[in-house]
Amino acid sequence: MPTKDEMMKFALAIEGMVANTDYTYLEAICEYCKQTELEIEVAATLVNPNLKSKMQEQAEKYNLIKGKSNRLPI
Repeated sequence: MPTKDEMMKFALAIEGMVANTDYTYLEAICEYCKQTELEIEVAATLVNPNLKSKMQEQAEKYNLIKGKSNRLPI
């Protein structure tokens, strides 16, 4: 089980990659795993609830998953 510090470090690295590149959160996680030779399964345990909600919001935006609620396209 990862510690909160490990989860925070991972989230900050992913947030930094998303902010500095045109990667989505999922792409950033895959690229981070490739660069650090981290297994995808291990990365899945490091995703904190805040990062998970941002990934879900982005996936809904790109119509990769259905949203929880109906939103008007404004």
